[in-house]
Amino acid sequence: MKHLCEIWVLLISVALIGCDRPAPGVETELALSLQSDLMAIDTLMQSQPDSALTVLLDEPTDEPYYQLLLSEALYKNDYAQTNRAELLAAMAYFDSIHDPFLSARCHYMNGVGYYEMDSVVPACEEYMKAIQIMEEHYPEKELVGLKAKFMALTYTRLCVLFSDLYMHEQAICFGKRSLDYYDKYNASDRHVAWMLDEIGSQYEMLNSFDSAVVYFQKGEEILSDTNNITYRDLKTHLAYNSFQEGAFSVALENLFLLSKQAESEKEYLSRCLIVGEIYYNMAQYDSALFYLTRVYEQSRSVASKKQAAEWLVEICDKHENHFETKEYVRFLSPFANENESQGYLKSKLAKLCINFERKKDDSIHRQLLRKINKTVGFVVICLLLFLAVCGILIFFNKHKQQLLLSKIDSAEQLIKNERQAHFIQQTALGGRLKQKNLELKKLLSEKKQESFTEPNKQIIDGGFTDEMICKHILKVCNDEHNPIKSNVPVSAYAEIALDNKQKTQLKQAALKHYGELFLKLKKQYPALKEKDLLYCYLSLLDLNNVQIAVLLQNTISTIWNRERRLKEIFGKDESILSILNWFLID
Repeated sequence: MKHLCEIWVLLISVALIGCDRPAPGVETELALSLQSDLMAIDTLMQSQPDSALTVLLDEPTDEPYYQLLLSEALYKNDYAQTNRAELLAAMAYFDSIHDPFLSARCHYMNGVGYYEMDSVVPACEEYMKAIQIMEEHYPEKELVGLKAKFMALTYTRLCVLFSDLYMHEQAICFGKRSLDYYDKYNASDRHVAWMLDEIGSQYEMLNSFDSAVVYFQKGEEILSDTNNITYRDLKTHLAYNSFQEGAFSVALENLFLLSKQAESEKEYLSRCLIVGEIYYNMAQYDSALFYLTRVYEQSRSVASKKQAAEWLVEICDKHENHFETKEYVRFLSPFANENESQGYLKSKLAKLCINFERKKDDSIHRQLLRKINKTVGFVVICLLLFLAVCGILIFFNKHKQQLLLSKIDSAEQLIKNERQAHFIQQTALGGRLKQKNLELKKLLSEKKQESFTEPNKQIIDGGFTDEMICKHILKVCNDEHNPIKSNVPVSAYAEIALDNKQKTQLKQAALKHYGELFLKLKKQYPALKEKDLLYCYLSLLDLNNVQIAVLLQNTISTIWNRERRLKEIFGKDESILSILNWFLID
């Protein structure tokens, strides 16, 4: 009776509304038609964003979907976000109706709007919110096609955001995740190559040149079209790496060629900045002055001008050109407090990353628990069914089981007799082998003592650790007030990292005490690089890989790779210190 009354009230309400509105179905048809048109514009925007913007501006509406598309079209056509208030209303609407994809897109565009206003932290929060919405509502297997493209784009924005603030480790993390989604929607080779170049650049700024080269080479390999700026950027980074490895003339020759191929003044000046840096590092200040001055005077990039000005100040000081020094100092003065303000910003962004990763782990944990619960439930049901079937079989086959048990008892007795006979044979054989094993263990122990004990003593008793540079290294690595921890980023210990002068002193000290050792190693293993030998010098001080990573400001994974490389070269699996000991007495 109650349900019947509710139906009558609903019918009367519809009739009353119908008196003042169009016939039933008209508004629904109009809404569906509008929704269909907007979906068509959404599809058009993926290939022709300019045409999509023209259509949207010709037919404005307050529809939330329309406002989202307008915001995206403005962004893709490099226009400022002019419908911020409408976008926020659309975002609230899609959040309320739980439409995850459109909700995530609104949060992403809201982040774009914040970024255009230089509000970096809110922008980062919105990008992360968009990712969390997608990952919470869609399983990994559904994040393909357009959804995968959206995820790749969002992770790319995060990568660029952290890259602009020189937060390299975070930029690398988000860049690698974007690469995972590039593979899921068949992204163009140029987009993938650009991201590989970006990740490689972050490793390069962390001085992890081996890792950087891997990404640069991958990007170069996948590009079939070599007539584009992404390919030239990759070749530029590879040329700079040649300079790091000591091939100065090759690096400069390649950079001069890439400068001639530049298609814009911006690209040309970026090459000039790198050429100027190489000349600066080679102490060829006249040549460096020529290229860096050109960058300072002509570049529109504030970052490039700032970097050029910093080097020009030092060059002019060396030439005692105080007038020009003052000009560059005046240009740099507004940036004096930049590091302090950016430090606060980076701290907030680092906390956002930590919370983002924690939420991501919690989400994965919840998904795993749901899967476990489903699996446990299924297993329990199967177990109950199994026990029920077993109970029925036991009930109806009790006599047959008794016969079977008697046969089993007979078989067990037979097996017991055979085991007894076998035990007697094994005891006799074991008596003869026991003495041989004891002799072999004694021989191996003596050889190990000869192979490792004496060389270790030889290194420890040497005067190498009494050198000033060695004392300094051991002091900072074993400082009780500032201990080196493996769970803290190596960049946090930048103040105790070795500079080039200290590395040279360490090398001189090592050659002074172990010159014959390293001369033999270079002759016997020509594949050894200067970085490998530097690792060996530090190993002679009995440092672990975490301490070495801090001193060289390399990632810990890079140092582990260096240790594995050395073991492969030497053909031994012991620690590097033990291997060096072995070479000393060989």
